[in-house]
Order: sequence, then C-alpha cells, then structure tokens
Amino acid sequence: MNYKIILASNSPRRKEILSRYIENFSIMSSEYEENIDVMGNPKTEVMKAALLKGMSIVDQATEPSLIISADTVVYYETILGKPQSEEDARKMLKMLSGQWHEVFTGFAIIDSESNKSIINYEKTKVKFNILSDEMIDWYISSKEYFDKAGSYGIQGLGAILVDEISGDYFNVVGLPISKLHFILDKHFDFNILTKE
Repeated sequence: MNYKIILASNSPRRKEILSRYIENFSIMSSEYEENIDVMGNPKTEVMKAALLKGMSIVDQATEPSLIISADTVVYYETILGKPQSEEDARKMLKMLSGQWHEVFTGFAIIDSESNKSIINYEKTKVKFNILSDEMIDWYISSKEYFDKAGSYGIQGLGAILVDEISGDYFNVVGLPISKLHFILDKHFDFNILTKE
C-alpha cells in the first residue's frame, strides 16, 4: 500500500530529523493531554503517551497513512518532564549536574486503515558535566530549557552541558530515527530510503 506519513507532533526537532529522510509528510497536532506519572516506569510511560498521541489523530487521516507519534522524558531517580517554571528548570539541572541519567523516547507507528500499531522505545545514557551556578544561570537565561524534557536541549546550547553520551544521539533530541526506520521497514514494508 502507498502510505502517506503523518507526524503527530509539533516538535520542530522531530520534524527536522524526519525531514532528512522523508521529503513529503504531514504534521498534525495531537490533542492528547500528556499525563505522565513521574513515579512510573519511564519506558512504559513514554510508550503509553506516544500511543495515545497517535490514536488521537487516527480519525483525521483522509487517506491511508502511517501515523508516527513520540514522547520523550529524562529519568534520574524519577521521571523529569518539561519544566513548569524557571525555578523548576534550575532544580533539574542542579540534580543532573555531574550525573549519568537516561533519556527515554517512546514512539508509536499506527496504520490508519487497519489500526495496526507498533509501539517501542529507545534509551540513551547521558552524563552531564559538573555545572557551576554560573553555567546554570547562563543556560536558564537562554530560555532554551523551556519546552525540553529534563530542561535541556542537546542539539542546541545545551550541548555544552553534556560530558558523555552512550547510545542513540537522535533519541535524546526526540526521535530515534534508526530504530524507527527498522520498524517501518519490517512491520509496514515502508522503507524511508526509497521514499520521497
């Protein structure tokens, strides 16, 4: 079947990653209100959120489509989502200073015709440098933390906070494109290397 791709995300980072491999895809904003249990299992929480985001727009597909949705959290003793305030962001960055933490992205691929769904996740380990108050203040003042899980963006100014990474870099950005490609090809016979 000749599928259209719909990205169920307003994230400019996910859009940028996907657009490197697929030229023509649509973006639809999910109406799902994220309800992450911060004390829950991070891989379960991100997969559940990704599936619910994708399912919320299935009925909006007007032609056979594969809907891709994703959700990303940072995990260090508890789930760290997007900061609610500047103070919240400062607290997260102090907590992560000098520490290893894990970044989980759950993603779902849903066939709008058959409702076949594959849900999976990727995990990447990230170690922060020891962050001085001056560095934290500098980063907070950039406002980059605003809509980022764990209060930082590795693809932007936040790169300076990171000492080491083990695993998929693009997973930390928000879309594990390598695993996504494998699952699209294996389960939906959709090879992004041959699609425009």
